[in-house]
Amino acid sequence: MGHPFPIREIARQAGLSEATVDRVLNGRGGVRESTAREVHRAVSDLERQRTQVRLVGRTFMVDIVMQSPERFSTAVRAALEAELPSLHPAVVRSRFHFRETGPAVDLAAVLDRIGRRGSQGVILKAPDVPEITAAVARLAASGVPVVTLVTDLPASARIGHVGSDNRAAGATAAYLMGQWLGDRPGNVLTSLSSGFFRNEEEREMGFRGAMRARHPGRVLVEIAEGQGLDATQYDLVRAALDRDPAICAVYSIGGGNIATLRAFEDAGRECAVFVAHDLDHDNTRLLREHRLSAVLHHDLRHDVREACHLVMRAHGALPPAGPTHPSAIQVVTPYNMPPPPQGALVL
Repeated sequence: MGHPFPIREIARQAGLSEATVDRVLNGRGGVRESTAREVHRAVSDLERQRTQVRLVGRTFMVDIVMQSPERFSTAVRAALEAELPSLHPAVVRSRFHFRETGPAVDLAAVLDRIGRRGSQGVILKAPDVPEITAAVARLAASGVPVVTLVTDLPASARIGHVGSDNRAAGATAAYLMGQWLGDRPGNVLTSLSSGFFRNEEEREMGFRGAMRARHPGRVLVEIAEGQGLDATQYDLVRAALDRDPAICAVYSIGGGNIATLRAFEDAGRECAVFVAHDLDHDNTRLLREHRLSAVLHHDLRHDVREACHLVMRAHGALPPAGPTHPSAIQVVTPYNMPPPPQGALVL
């Protein structure tokens, strides 16, 4: 396969030996298919990051580990790679470890492999469970700083957290929901991908608290553990609609919004107000089609830039700074959508 990168660079990006990379690139066999895919993925990552590879400066290899639906991990990858040129004269190279769902022990094993292989830092989106907290402690003990992204692990050894104020985001959703529903009767469906993600738990608490204070008569119906995936979300929403004929609105905390809307349509029901989170590719299309009422969004580029700065500070490459402030919450409607990044495909 043609590429402009030395084997040494590809091996470092892939976390493999130079000999293994050489065998894959020259088609000599004797390498597992999964390992060959890692080599090809490393070359693809380097291609996207090639504007950084030749910059003169200190190099930081950062691992991004996320349990998240593909639509959100793709948005984070795009945000990070868009920010790389702004981080010079430092050179930030990134390796990505994405999965949509699975046991926490498997995600902890990924973190342990990174610790054994070595890294200048880990940017982590993971459930707040003991297995992950213990794995972060092992990374910290090995000298690898961890920054949590979007959802926090406050009891862990992470060096910092970047993201929005999730309680405020949930309260904002409640304000919008109350304003738009007005005196219309009906119940509100709240949907979490998992109760183990702290950001979703905090959004739900902010939403529930504000609704209780401002609209105490409005009934909230909760569903959870759809993992933000359309395949599982549809069944959960359809079952909730079958149980409760009064549901007329949705606060989607964890995603799976295409499936949620399909469940309403198949049940012959109207969703009068639908408030969601994050301008990923699904929500961008749904908002443009006026199928969502509003999306609560925060600047992922700001978040990943701050995460990289925290990693650099941990290594003494940047001067100390004050606490990291939460990202601003943006209320996005079909009429104030931000323009797509230059070169992005408009869906």
